[in-house]
Amino acid sequence: MAIDRFDQTAKHIVLTVQDYSLFAYRAFVNLFRPPIYWTDFLIQSDVIGVGSVSIVILAGFFTGGVLALQSAATLAQFGATAVTGRFVSLSMIRELGPVLTGIMVSGRNASSMASELGSMIVTEQIDAMRALGVDPMRKLVTPRIFACIAMLFFLTIVANFFGILGGAAVTVFLNHQNGTQYFSMAYQYLHFPDILQGLVKPLFFGYIIASIGCFYGMKTTGGTEGVGRSTISAVVSASVLIIFVDFLISQVMIKLFG
Repeated sequence: MAIDRFDQTAKHIVLTVQDYSLFAYRAFVNLFRPPIYWTDFLIQSDVIGVGSVSIVILAGFFTGGVLALQSAATLAQFGATAVTGRFVSLSMIRELGPVLTGIMVSGRNASSMASELGSMIVTEQIDAMRALGVDPMRKLVTPRIFACIAMLFFLTIVANFFGILGGAAVTVFLNHQNGTQYFSMAYQYLHFPDILQGLVKPLFFGYIIASIGCFYGMKTTGGTEGVGRSTISAVVSASVLIIFVDFLISQVMIKLFG
């Protein structure tokens, strides 16, 4: 009995990975083929980008503040509190900024994409689009992926900026250190590979968030209860895959740039 259950679970996982791989490939190919629905792209950019700015700013600011607080307490044991700015800027730009932004946007938008498309599946709106000769992949999925990739790139920059700013606020007002020295160290030790690594990751994360959200939305079955299951699966899968891909990209970047 337990073996049968394990066998069914393994088959379900393999089939899901296969279906997602085909879905992601088709969605990627559609990014470079007309038609592209620019109106839908702008609408989704507003929903994903503008709608997520507030949570990204708050998360970035307080994450930078916590980094400065914890790092200063540790570095003080070695008399090296002057490098707090370097620690905060490198941590935010290389790792925490992209990953934190990806997870925040995943929780907000992967769930909304899955629930929105899932509701359209349940109410047979997708079937009506096909009957009218409209490809749902191009109309619904491609604009969301375009918008998510573009907006996550800029949201990551916003998160990095406010993360460094949050670290500066803690450094100056709580740790009573020199703000000029903080910003000098934050800027002086940043190099091109660090910035490149921090700006490449959002491109992958944005594609993951949108493709997984749309995939689970388009695969919804079981009525309104199925919409809830798709929403949960989209958030969990996107968050886990973001962390896994972050590990792979970091490995590649370390191999390339040291």
